[in-house]
Amino acid sequence: MPVIKILPHPEFCPQGASLSAPAGTSICEALLDNAIAIEHACDMSCACTTCHVIVREGFNSLNEMEEGEEDLLDRAWGLEPNSRLSCQAILAQQDLVVEIPKYSINHARENH
Repeated sequence: MPVIKILPHPEFCPQGASLSAPAGTSICEALLDNAIAIEHACDMSCACTTCHVIVREGFNSLNEMEEGEEDLLDRAWGLEPNSRLSCQAILAQQDLVVEIPKYSINHARENH
C-alpha cells in the first residue's frame, strides 16, 4: 500500500501525518478515512475546488487529470503545476508527499 505523507497544515494536520491507503483510493478518501478533515464541499463529485492539494512528490504516479478537473483547478487559490483535486487524484503504488494549501476558495467556512 502506498504511503501518503501529509505536510503540516495549521488547521487540518498541525503535526503533519503519514498514512497508508490502498491503490485505487482517492487522496481525499484516504485523508478522511484517517481523520484528516480536508474540505470537500461538493461531496467529492468534482464540482468545486475546496479539496485542492499540491502533490510535492509522486505526482506522476497518479491517474491522469480529466478535462473537468483541469477546468476547476483554474479557479483554485494557490494553483501550482503539481496541483490536483484530491477527490479526483487516485493512488497507484507510489508513495506521495502532499501539501494542503493554507487558503481555500470555500467562502462558507469563513468566520464572519
